[in-house]
Amino acid sequence: MQLPDSFNPLKIGTRGSPLALAQAHETRARLMAAFDLMEDAFEIVVIKTTGDRIQDRPLSQIGGKGLFTREIEEALLDRYIDIAVHSMKDMPTRQPKGLTIGCYLPREDVRDAFVSPHALRLADLPNGAIVGTSSLRRRAQLANRRPDLKIVEFRGNVQTRMEKLANGVAHATFLAMAGLNRLGLADVANTMIEPEIMLPAVAQGAIGIERRVGDKRVVKMLQAINHKPTAQRLAAERAFLKKLDGSCQTPIAGLALIEGNQLWLRGEILRPDGSEVIRGEIRGSIKDGASLGRDLAEVLLMQAPKDFFSWK
Repeated sequence: MQLPDSFNPLKIGTRGSPLALAQAHETRARLMAAFDLMEDAFEIVVIKTTGDRIQDRPLSQIGGKGLFTREIEEALLDRYIDIAVHSMKDMPTRQPKGLTIGCYLPREDVRDAFVSPHALRLADLPNGAIVGTSSLRRRAQLANRRPDLKIVEFRGNVQTRMEKLANGVAHATFLAMAGLNRLGLADVANTMIEPEIMLPAVAQGAIGIERRVGDKRVVKMLQAINHKPTAQRLAAERAFLKKLDGSCQTPIAGLALIEGNQLWLRGEILRPDGSEVIRGEIRGSIKDGASLGRDLAEVLLMQAPKDFFSWK
């Protein structure tokens, strides 16, 4: 399609990590294909977030999930960018006034990948082995399954974490299989961890596109690439997370699957030290996904001892 000289490129906001850029490029490619546009119809704008700048402390100590989105959302509200591309597992369950997420790309592999130069599987790690992770969910799940392991803080992008492994900072780590696939690094994974063993983070593997409310040009464009099944699954998972008031300080896992005309949602909440896990599941109509998420959260909250959230 030939663009007029006065055409303003659609500005796509993103973090600057290789994975974030890959996600922005995928968004651009899908929009190009949907509207028969060339690359010059778009501009990818890199925005550095607080979470990117501060790498020496756990996320739970410096503010939680919003650390990877705040500056990007401010740029969207200020009209410096037109859309923002996010890893949905990094997204708070509440958006700033004037912004909404109404588009999801097809979801990638939801599983965690076990990565180690020393062992093929988690079960093969010797007692006392060091595992690096920055995820409270993975920490709690590991502590529950393998309390003998030593768990250390392990932040940074995929490449940084691989360097730390090579330098002996830890014997093993876990990465999202979705990110490895999007980076063309699937062979980095020794094995994939099935959800029955380690339930993934809510919205793991999903890319969401945030926009300003009422931006008609953007609404039309994003409708053309929205993946409805992913949106339906995330409606349940994010409602589950929101009801539990999930943040980077809360070990929570959840996964929704579509089976025919039914939605199957599994969820769990954990103590940070892994000493207790409360699990549940629910099935119902796909159209009731958000209600199913809230209902499952209520069930888990009712099962939790009074002191379960005393660490929050």
